[in-house]
Amino acid sequence: MTTDPTLPAPIADYFEADRRGPEAVAACFTPQAVVLDEGRTHQGREAIRAWKQAASSAYRYEVRPLSLTEAAGEQVVLARVTGTFPGSPVDLRYRFRLADGRVAALEITA
Repeated sequence: MTTDPTLPAPIADYFEADRRGPEAVAACFTPQAVVLDEGRTHQGREAIRAWKQAASSAYRYEVRPLSLTEAAGEQVVLARVTGTFPGSPVDLRYRFRLADGRVAALEITA
């Protein structure tokens, strides 16, 4: 498995923004973007900001991208997430769809 992959700019921006906070994360998305995480759908920047705020308030975590694959117009990042949540560490798949230099859709799965 490749470590520290070279990520497309919008994806690298997303992971960097995750360290800076919910406002920075929301700015990485298109206005009507959709995030699917833990069985819930969050649509639009304000909903995405609230999703990230809730996650950041509940847990402290660090995400390390391990690999990048591309298929059917989507980029899939396998990342190791470690932190103060049950089951840490865990490897998660971040499935991105990009548009206009931003994230248009993100699905996070185990």
